[in-house]
Amino acid sequence: MQAIIPLNLPKTELTLTRKDNVIFVNCLIRKKKIILTPEEWVRQHYINFLSSHLQYPLSFISVEKELNYFGLKKRWDIVVFDNLFEPIILVECKAPNIKLNQEALKQVFTYQNKLNCEFIVLSNGIEHFQWQVDQLKKTIIEVSQIPIFSSSE
Repeated sequence: MQAIIPLNLPKTELTLTRKDNVIFVNCLIRKKKIILTPEEWVRQHYINFLSSHLQYPLSFISVEKELNYFGLKKRWDIVVFDNLFEPIILVECKAPNIKLNQEALKQVFTYQNKLNCEFIVLSNGIEHFQWQVDQLKKTIIEVSQIPIFSSSE
């Protein structure tokens, strides 16, 4: 991995280890060592932000699961579920050096077409875009932040 760069997310205490010149991070969700790529750096920081700052229980957060999209196998980065196990927040993470452009938007909205989350986040750790989806009105509104967890949801 390139040099670890500071992100525009709260500081996160991560357990890093090195083996044969490869750096690993202990995933906060998967509870195993994952190769520390720039994207994984962002993913782990965003998981911590969801858990520590927005109070979403780690047990409600799922990481890198596969979905089938018109016969294509895709992997989303982070999905947060509500008390009824319905997906409510979709987070797509990019490496800090990746621009959050039309291609990144297309990718996150492809996943959204399958998951139908209320909130969508696109982040490279430096820039973050958040939207709220109104399924009834079929509208998407940019919001300044996703809400803090509420156990009544």
